[in-house]
Amino acid sequence: MFSTFLPFFLCLAHVVSSHGGGMIMRDRAALVSFMSGIVSDPQHALEVWNYNSLDVHVCNWSGVRCNEDKDQVVELDLSGRSLRGTISPSLGNLSSLNILDLSRNFFEGQIPKELGLLSELGQLSLSSNLLEGNIPFELGFLQKLVYLDLGTNHLKGRLPISLFCNESSNSLQYIDLSNNSLSGEIPLKNECELKELRFLLLWSNKLKGQIPPALANSSKLEWLDLESNMLNGELPSEIVRKMPQLQFLYLSYNDFVSHDGNTNLERFFTSLVNSSNFQELELAGNNLGGVIPSSIGDLSKTNLVQIHLDENLIYGSIPPQISRLVNLTLLNLSSNLLNGTIPSELCKMGKLERVYLSNNSLSGEIPSAFGDTPHLGLLDLSRNKLSGSIPDSFSNLSQLRRLLLYDNQLSGTIPPSLGKCINLEILDLSHNQLSGVIPGEVAGLRSLKLYLNLSSNHLYGPLPIELSKMDMVLAIDLSSNNVSGTIPPQLGSCIALEYLNLSGNVLEGPLPFSVGQLPYLRQFDVSSNRLTGPIPQSLQASATLKQLNLSFNKFSGNVSNKGSFSSLSMDSFQGNEGLCGSIKGMPSCKGKHTHHIFMLTILLPIFSILILCMFCYSLVVRSKNRSKLAIFKIGDLEEAEGDRKELKYPRISYQQLIDATGGFSPSSLIGSGRFGHVYKGVLQDNTRVAVKVLDLKEAGIVSGSFRRECQILKRTRHRNLIRIITICSRPDFKALVLPLMSNGSLERHLYPSHGLRNGLNLVQLVSICNDVAEAVAYLHHHSPVRVVHCDLKPSNILLDEDMTALVTDFGIARLLNGRDESNAATYDSTSFSSADGLLWGSVGYIAPEYGMGKRASTHGDVYSFGVLLLEIVTGKRPTDGFPVEGSSLHEWVKTQYPSRLQPIVEQALEKYTPTAMPKHYNRIWANAIIELIELGLMCTQYNPSTRPSMQDVALEMGRLKEYLFDPSAVLLEEVDQKF
Repeated sequence: MFSTFLPFFLCLAHVVSSHGGGMIMRDRAALVSFMSGIVSDPQHALEVWNYNSLDVHVCNWSGVRCNEDKDQVVELDLSGRSLRGTISPSLGNLSSLNILDLSRNFFEGQIPKELGLLSELGQLSLSSNLLEGNIPFELGFLQKLVYLDLGTNHLKGRLPISLFCNESSNSLQYIDLSNNSLSGEIPLKNECELKELRFLLLWSNKLKGQIPPALANSSKLEWLDLESNMLNGELPSEIVRKMPQLQFLYLSYNDFVSHDGNTNLERFFTSLVNSSNFQELELAGNNLGGVIPSSIGDLSKTNLVQIHLDENLIYGSIPPQISRLVNLTLLNLSSNLLNGTIPSELCKMGKLERVYLSNNSLSGEIPSAFGDTPHLGLLDLSRNKLSGSIPDSFSNLSQLRRLLLYDNQLSGTIPPSLGKCINLEILDLSHNQLSGVIPGEVAGLRSLKLYLNLSSNHLYGPLPIELSKMDMVLAIDLSSNNVSGTIPPQLGSCIALEYLNLSGNVLEGPLPFSVGQLPYLRQFDVSSNRLTGPIPQSLQASATLKQLNLSFNKFSGNVSNKGSFSSLSMDSFQGNEGLCGSIKGMPSCKGKHTHHIFMLTILLPIFSILILCMFCYSLVVRSKNRSKLAIFKIGDLEEAEGDRKELKYPRISYQQLIDATGGFSPSSLIGSGRFGHVYKGVLQDNTRVAVKVLDLKEAGIVSGSFRRECQILKRTRHRNLIRIITICSRPDFKALVLPLMSNGSLERHLYPSHGLRNGLNLVQLVSICNDVAEAVAYLHHHSPVRVVHCDLKPSNILLDEDMTALVTDFGIARLLNGRDESNAATYDSTSFSSADGLLWGSVGYIAPEYGMGKRASTHGDVYSFGVLLLEIVTGKRPTDGFPVEGSSLHEWVKTQYPSRLQPIVEQALEKYTPTAMPKHYNRIWANAIIELIELGLMCTQYNPSTRPSMQDVALEMGRLKEYLFDPSAVLLEEVDQKF
C-alpha cells in the first residue's frame, strides 16, 4: 500500500531538488519508503505519518525530529513501539541523520548496508529486535559514530574488522553487540586504537581466542563485559593495568586461566589496584587455579563492592586480608577447592549482604562473629565439612533472609534463637548431625516464604504445632529423622504449601483430612512411617496433587483410581497390606474379607437389635425435641423454624441433594475451599444449583462458619450478593444450596485453562469491579449488620448470565455489630491462638496488619479489593514471584509507578481490548487502566487509616464505569485534543 506512493515522492524530490525544500522532500520520501516495510503498528506510532497530504510537515511526524530550519531530518526515534517488519535501505538517504533508534521492536531481516551512507550518524541503536545475518562491513565507515548498540538480536558471523580497526572507529565510545551468535576472534589489531572507547559489551556470543593486547590502548574503558563466550588464555593483567577508569569487569563463563601455568592469581589482582573506581569483578565459571593471594586486600584502595570467583579451581584457604575490602556487599567463592577454616576476620566487613562459600572443603566451626554483620541477608555455607553447633549469634541478623547450612557435619540442637530472624524466608539445615526436638520458635517462623528443610538429621520428638503458623511457606521437608507422634491436623493451615515431605520418620496415627485440603499441595510424601487408618478422601479430591507417596505404612481400606489418584501407580501405595482397590497392581477388595463371614453371622443379629433400640430411642427424643432437629436452620438456632417460614425456603432433603449431585460425585465437583467442597447439581424441578457441603472434620470451626454464613445471607439483601435458595442441616451434614452461576467465577476468566484467551474486555472488568465495590460498600456501610467479608478474591466473585458480579463465600466473614472501627482494629492477643484465628483471608490478599495480630476490619477488605484491581491490570497472581526479591504484587507495582507503567498498560490493552474496537479508544482505555492502578495502590497502602473507605472506592469505580460506557466521553476527549 505504502509503496504505491513511493514513485510519486521520488519524482517530486527530483523536481524540487533545486529549491529550498528539496532536502526535506527527499527525507520525506525515504521515510515513506521505510513505512512501506512496516507490517504491524499496534501502537499506531506511524498513523500520523500523513504521506497523502503535503500540508502535514514531516517534522511533525511521530518519532521524527528536524533541525532548526526544518529542512532536514536529524533524528528518527521509534524505540519501544512494537513495530513489525523490515528496515528499509531507503533510510540511507537521510543524509543529515544524527540519531537512528529502532530498538525494542520486532524488526526482522538483515541490517541494510545502506546505513553506512549516513555520514552524520552519531547514534545507531537497533537492539532488542529479531534481526539476523551478518553485521554490515559498511557500518565501520560511519566516521562520526559514537554510540552503536546491536545487542539482543539473532546476528551471526564474524565481527567486521572495520568496526574495530578504521580511522572512523576513533570516535566510538559505546559498542554493544551482546546476546547474539557472533563468532570468531575480536578483530582488534595492534595498530588499531579505540582511544575514546568507554563501554565494550560483547557478552553471550560465540567469540573465541584471546583478548587482543591492543585493547590496552582503550585507556578510558569503564565497562568491559566479555562474559559467556569461548575466550581463553591468561587473565588480561597487562591490559587492565592500563585502564585506570575501569569500573566493571565481567569475564565469567569463558576458559581463562591464571598466570604461571594456572597457579598464580596475584599478578591479576595487583593489576586492578590502579583502577581507583573499580566496583565489580566477575570471573566465575572459568578454569582459574592458584590460591587467593593476600594482596586481594590491596583492592581496598578501590570501591570494590562485588567479587565473583565461584566455579573455578581455586584452592587453599581464604586469606584474612580479604576483610580489608570494607565496601564489599557480595562475596562469592562457592564451588572451588578451598579448605581450612572460615576466617573470623571475614565478618568485619560491615557492609556484607550476601556471602556464598558453598561447595568447598571448609572445616572447623562457623564463626559466631557472623552475628555482628548487620546487613547480612544471605549466608550459604552448604556442602562443606563444617562442624560444631549453629551459632546463637545468628539471632542478631535482623536482615537475614536465606540461611543455607545443609550438607555439613554440624551437631548439637537447632538454636531456638533462630526464631528471632523475623525476615528469614529460607532455612535449610538438612543433611547434618543435628539432634533434639524441633524448636517451636523455629517451626513458627511466619516469615518463611520459600522452604524449611530439616531433613536427614537426628531430630526427634513430636511435630511442633507451631508449624501451622507458616501460612506463607511453599515447601517443608522434615524427612529422614526420628520425629514421632501424630501429624497435627493444624498443618492444614499452611495454606500456601506445595511440597510436604515427612517420610522416613516414626509418625503414627491417622493422616489428617485437612492435609488433603491444602489448596496448592502438589507433592506429598509420608512413606516409611507407622501411619494407620484409611486414606483421607480429601487427597483424592485435591485439584492440585500430582505426586503422592504413602508407601510402607499401615494404611487400610478401599482406594479408588478416581480424581487425583487417576495418574498414580502402585508405587505410591506399596507396603500397605491393608489397602485394596482399583489402582493398577493393587489387590481387589472383592472377596477380601470372606474369612470374616462366620463372625458376621454372629454379630449381625446383635447389631440389628442395637440399631432397632437406637431407632426407637430417636423417635422418643424427636417427639420431645422436634424443633431442635429442624432441617432448615439459619441464623441463631432457636430462630430456625421462624426464619424458614419468613424466607419461604423450599423444603429439601439430604437424599434429594444426593440425587441432584450424583451422590456428590467427583464429576460434579466445581470447587474446593478450606471448609468443604462445592458441587453442581439439578433439583427435581430442573433448577440448576451449587451445593456447598461443609467438611465436618473440624466440627467447631465448620459449625461457626456455617452459622456465620447463614446469618449474613439471611440479613443482607443486595443485587451483587449471592442469594441463598435453601439450606440442609443435620448433625452429620451441613450444606448451603445456592444458584448456579452460568459464567462461573472471575478467576476462571482471568486465568482460562487450555491456553484460551481471556474473553473479558476492559469495560466488562470495570463493570465487574464496580459491582464488587458496591456489594462490599453495602456490607460495610448500609446493611442491617456491618459485615467484613475477609476473603475477597477472584474465586469468590461469581458471574451470572449477564456478567453481573455477585460476591459469595461468607464462611470467614466477621460481624462488627455496629462497634467502633478503631476498636475492631486493635491488637487482639487471642486472634491467632486457635484455628479460628487463621481465618483472615487467602494468601496474597491478606492485609498486612492481620499479620501483626489486628482484628478484622473494613480496612482489610479495602486492601483485598486493591490487590484484586492490581491483579486484573497486571495479569499476575499476588502469589507469583516478582523481580524485586521478597516483594509483593503491591510493592512491585509501586516500584513501576509512575515512570515505568507503560509496559503494564500496553500489556493490559493487548489483553483486554477487542480487536474490532476503534483505534482512538486506546487513549481512553489506557487512562482507565492507569486509574485502576492508582486506585489499587491507594487501597493497598500499608497504613490502614490512609486507605479510602469502600464507599469512596465504589463512587470512584462508578465514575470510571460511566467514563468508559458514555460515548460522549470519547467525543470530549477528541475535542480536548484538537484545542
